[in-house]
Amino acid sequence: MSLNGKTLFISGGSRGIGLAIALRAARDGANVTIAAKTAEPHPKLPGTIYSAAEEIEQAGGKALPVLCDIRDEAQVADAVAKTVERFGGIDICVNNASAIQLTGTLETDMKRYDLMHQINTRGTFLVSKTCIPHLKSAKNPHILNLAPPLDMKAKWFKNHVAYTMAKFGMSMCTLGMSAEFAKDGIAVNSLWPISTIDTAAVRNLLGGATVAAMSRSPDIMADAARAVFLRPSREATGNFYIDEEVLRAEGVTDFSIYAPGAADQLAGDFFVPDEVFANSQTKVKRIY
Repeated sequence: MSLNGKTLFISGGSRGIGLAIALRAARDGANVTIAAKTAEPHPKLPGTIYSAAEEIEQAGGKALPVLCDIRDEAQVADAVAKTVERFGGIDICVNNASAIQLTGTLETDMKRYDLMHQINTRGTFLVSKTCIPHLKSAKNPHILNLAPPLDMKAKWFKNHVAYTMAKFGMSMCTLGMSAEFAKDGIAVNSLWPISTIDTAAVRNLLGGATVAAMSRSPDIMADAARAVFLRPSREATGNFYIDEEVLRAEGVTDFSIYAPGAADQLAGDFFVPDEVFANSQTKVKRIY
């Protein structure tokens, strides 16, 4: 089984986890639309939609870079239309785009609050809504939200309630849409890492090189996402998957390839429920 010939629409996929998912699909021969805002190189953030498209083509896939701000309904509609025109449909929607700011209530200005909610919650809703009419025509259609389990403990809210609300909004899209579109055979799931992932967000905002050294590469999320996409959409829906658990279910036992530089314990990610850490065979240290 592979993703050969499948078409993925990925929001914010010019770098990090989104790009890793795109490249893994490309190695199977998939078509990938990268719908993101980055057209020009950023001094602190690697990658543009054009460099991502080049990497996808080099990996064996077909790429369509589309400049798209997912806060803009017309731009999202245009990006989806261009995808369907180019590739003939959409099989998989990946809601990867996200904004983060870990500040308390009094330190969070409303402009940033609005940005997080517009991109995370509203963007996930809008991109999904726009892709769903095309997913209904697909064989084994999937929506995957890069969003956490709905672990409603105060500890996840007290230090950054605005961000948590915005991320859990993405998770609630999983909860609701999986039930709403079950009759159509569209799988709607969330995927979240048990450990921190070495991305620009971690290096620039969430602990720098120290935490990056305790993190896994984005490849683990890409491999887990692929495994989810290959599952029957009518059977595997409404789940809040954890990357390591997905791959262990697929028979993976050696996870060292995803963190070759980690000396001892990995850093546990935000929002991971206590029972997930308790059941994991991996040494994970809570740092958040």
